[in-house]
Amino acid sequence: MSEARPGFFARLKSGLQRSAQRLSDGIVSIVAKRKLDDATLDELEELLIGADLGLGVAQRITERLRRTRFNQEATVEEIRTALAEGIIETLKPAAQPLALDPAKKPFVILVVGVNGSGKTTTIGKLAKAYGDEGKKVTLAAGDTFRAAAVEQLKIWGQRAGAEVIARETGADAAGLAFDALQAAKSRGADVLLIDTAGRLHNKAGLMAELEKIVRVLKKAEPSAPHAVLLVLDATVGQNAHAQVQTFRDMIGVTGLVMTKLDGTAKGGVLVALAEKFGLPVHFIGVGEAAEDLRPFIAEDFAKSLVGLEG
Repeated sequence: MSEARPGFFARLKSGLQRSAQRLSDGIVSIVAKRKLDDATLDELEELLIGADLGLGVAQRITERLRRTRFNQEATVEEIRTALAEGIIETLKPAAQPLALDPAKKPFVILVVGVNGSGKTTTIGKLAKAYGDEGKKVTLAAGDTFRAAAVEQLKIWGQRAGAEVIARETGADAAGLAFDALQAAKSRGADVLLIDTAGRLHNKAGLMAELEKIVRVLKKAEPSAPHAVLLVLDATVGQNAHAQVQTFRDMIGVTGLVMTKLDGTAKGGVLVALAEKFGLPVHFIGVGEAAEDLRPFIAEDFAKSLVGLEG
């Protein structure tokens, strides 16, 4: 990593600045020179719900303040700290690294999501990270409808020293996934990352294609895919709920990756998703560079989201 770039916590804090500003401005306007009475706490709860944190989290945090600080004055910093503690409590169970089982070789990771969520870039960044760890990586260019996606994956493959399995535009994605798994096995790859075409979660035909990819992979390796990562674009806010619900129900998503946290005021939605679905959040992204995708750490995210120093 270049020494000229700030550390990841600083980039995360900077990326979540819009989300943090939205919360901070609201907290300041609510608690300034006022005691934490019922009306103030109700306003605070509404603010947290409006910041996409979810009803359960908002109620828990305001209830804690009601128990500990009712009818007392509280500084903005004290509210922020209480907020961070409540968010950490919610996020800690979700902050799980993606563990690659060395007994499963190659470890097959299927990457899914709607159009524009950042799947191909995420795969490239993961390939680079795994390659830097000394793992042998194979990439499958399963977004066969977009020539640009295939080219993008080939560029990432070169950077990561990973082999890319690709076919002509419009080729059957399930067949490509099958061939890629066979190739990865024969070449002794440690990891196989499979890209897929972006698809709207409410289009049954496109979702059925994903189910077909999973079925075909199981013919080649009954335990595959070993992980199904859903890549979410943070800027979609509440729409992420429907995406997680549908992809999880149809193809058994095992973990989440949230990208584009640096371009949104809706970063709080990750908290609501963690509480509602209980899925691991493996990685978050705050920029375009390979090192801008990192394992998810609950404490760092919570502090950045509410604007506290690390």
